[in-house]
Amino acid sequence: MTASDTHRTIDAVWRIESAKIIGALTRMLRDIGLAEELAQDALVAALEQWPESGVPQNPGAWLMTTAKRRAIDRIRRDKTLERKQEELGRDLPVQEPGHEPDEVDDDVLRLMFTACHPVLSTEARVALTLRLLGGLTTDEIARAYLVTESTVAQRIVRAKRSLAKAKVPFEVPSGDELAPRLSSVLEVVYLIFNEGYSATAGDDWMRPGLCEDAMRLGRILAALEPRQAEVHGLVALMEIQASRSRARSGPDGEPILLLEQNRALWDRLLIGRGLRALARAEELGGGPYTVQAAIAACHARAAKPEDTDWVRISALYEALGRLMPSPVVELNRAVAVSMAFGPIVALKLVEELADEPSMRQYHLLPSVRGDLLAKLDRPAEARAEFERAASMTRNARERELLLKRAAEC
Repeated sequence: MTASDTHRTIDAVWRIESAKIIGALTRMLRDIGLAEELAQDALVAALEQWPESGVPQNPGAWLMTTAKRRAIDRIRRDKTLERKQEELGRDLPVQEPGHEPDEVDDDVLRLMFTACHPVLSTEARVALTLRLLGGLTTDEIARAYLVTESTVAQRIVRAKRSLAKAKVPFEVPSGDELAPRLSSVLEVVYLIFNEGYSATAGDDWMRPGLCEDAMRLGRILAALEPRQAEVHGLVALMEIQASRSRARSGPDGEPILLLEQNRALWDRLLIGRGLRALARAEELGGGPYTVQAAIAACHARAAKPEDTDWVRISALYEALGRLMPSPVVELNRAVAVSMAFGPIVALKLVEELADEPSMRQYHLLPSVRGDLLAKLDRPAEARAEFERAASMTRNARERELLLKRAAEC
């Protein structure tokens, strides 16, 4: 194996194992910042030693053992070894065994709830989650969200300080605390997925790496919290949405809208996984994520665009609006109503949203209005709406698509 092959192996192992290692160290040290630092030390040791000695038979366990030994050295230097000796003696493997599954899983779950604690801003939660649980570097997060590396670094540093200052316990909440904290975790995972699925800015229509990270986090959460309906609902939604990825852009990266996609390119494996997760969520009595997954499933089950059950989709959006009142939900309902009952009814719904403060800079409102006006054979008005939408979006690919639609009017 060449040095470059070894480095690629180390990178892959780190992406898989880093959350477990940081979680285990945080349990030992009760300090996320120090835990990440020592985990990074173990990574550096691997980069230095493995090209010479070869990749260990169990690379994840090697990293875990090295990191825990460094934690013990740190505690010894802080002269607290005696107080921690009995606890740490149980944690440190004598040789190089596999991980203790239940303990490691608990650590990852605790880490997830800690990184997504509501005491942090949304931006800080996203950055810290991608760093600690996604295994992304600061530079990778910065590139994904089109901000500077220093901005991401500051968010992560401030997040760690905020957690320490608030003395956030390293634990999975229980009782009445679980629901709001779980909601925060799901929100972060969903935000990461959405940024990957429809990038808010930049030259790329999608960022598949972020979708993959979000789905991996969702699957971990579903395995660790199997009785939580909305966890399965979110996994179902992400799997079904991600199944369309190959069909969502053309050879040059240009966007392809849902009704124009080649459905033969949809990933049937992901659809199958998503439908199974949806069935599990509905069995447990899901909420907003489950309803959104049910909407996505209506599209996934339609072999051709004309087979889509738009009446059911409009009813599901109505149900979603009751669970999660939002102008964005109402805008999506208007699209479904247009397909089910015609553009005249839908245009009335859209125009009722025009005065909503949150919609004034939302480019999809004029985009949807332009589409409805085009269907009603009002091309001049439609063109103006598409041009307005193009001026509001920060994504270059989406801007090109909107200007193309304007030109077609």
